[in-house]
Amino acid sequence: MSTFFKALLICGLVVVVFGLVSYNNSSQSAQINPAELAKYNADDYVGSDTCKDCHEDQFKNFAHTSHAQLTKLASWKNKVTGCESCHGPGKAHIEEGDPKKIISFKNKSSKEISETCLGCHAGKEEHNNFRRGEHWRNDIGCTDCHSTHSAPTGRQLAASNVFVSGANAQKPGVSDLKLLKKSEPQLCLSCHSETKHQFNLPFHHKVLEGAMKCSDCHNPHGGFELKQTRLATGADAACMKCHADKQGPFVYEHAPVKTDGCVACHTPHGSSNPRLLITSRVAQLCLTCHSVAHGVGADEPAGPQHNLNAQYANCTNCHVKIHGSRTSPVFFR
Repeated sequence: MSTFFKALLICGLVVVVFGLVSYNNSSQSAQINPAELAKYNADDYVGSDTCKDCHEDQFKNFAHTSHAQLTKLASWKNKVTGCESCHGPGKAHIEEGDPKKIISFKNKSSKEISETCLGCHAGKEEHNNFRRGEHWRNDIGCTDCHSTHSAPTGRQLAASNVFVSGANAQKPGVSDLKLLKKSEPQLCLSCHSETKHQFNLPFHHKVLEGAMKCSDCHNPHGGFELKQTRLATGADAACMKCHADKQGPFVYEHAPVKTDGCVACHTPHGSSNPRLLITSRVAQLCLTCHSVAHGVGADEPAGPQHNLNAQYANCTNCHVKIHGSRTSPVFFR
């Protein structure tokens, strides 16, 4: 190996190590310093029941949550739970009555608050990309959507559901799932107002009706894909969870489906056109790619007459397997 390449390799390693150190320092800056935690011992923790004496309303709102139930789990035995798991040890705060002796989140930034939550939740697949997500970059923190001290609401069942599911069993502004401040669609649409009207179009995914949720397709806690879509394999894995009949592999694949995905022809939230198509007529959509020459490399009828006929009929009358076929190169079957 030449001296130049050795120097280049060393520089690359230095850059990588420096980047990792900088990331670790930035991600831990909002957390309590480990050295500071080391100075506390078991006697510094007084338990949530002690907090109740002064913070009775907060204690009542916290007591019914999943966080409060951690003390009943064997895996959390001998670990700090309850109020002090987030607010820190309370002994000094109680003895001196000094608000500065306890961790308060009133004046913390959304990133600082989220770092506290990620201290427990970062190891789960659902949350481990939160720092890479759009919400993190736009200063949307955990407590903007979740409430750790949520008041007990009961079920508050909706009164006039036709199709009842876990997503729509409760009233629109109520949720007892994941400590959300309100039902998921209402919560998401309070910020993403640009999509709200799309769910009111004649043809739309049944999100407002409660048949599905935003998080069925998007991961609100971050990800690597555009719009934080939930993808495992391929560009349209989120769609294929429900539309499995459109999933390949096919012997003969339609190129736009393979390269651009479902959004090449469909709008995902809602449309004025049947099947959520981006144009009002099927033939019009097909002819945006298939010009008069109609030369796409397949052994098929060519020339203007074929396309003129297509203008007066849906192409899918004949090309019925337009997403892909296992027997026909022109998607007849």
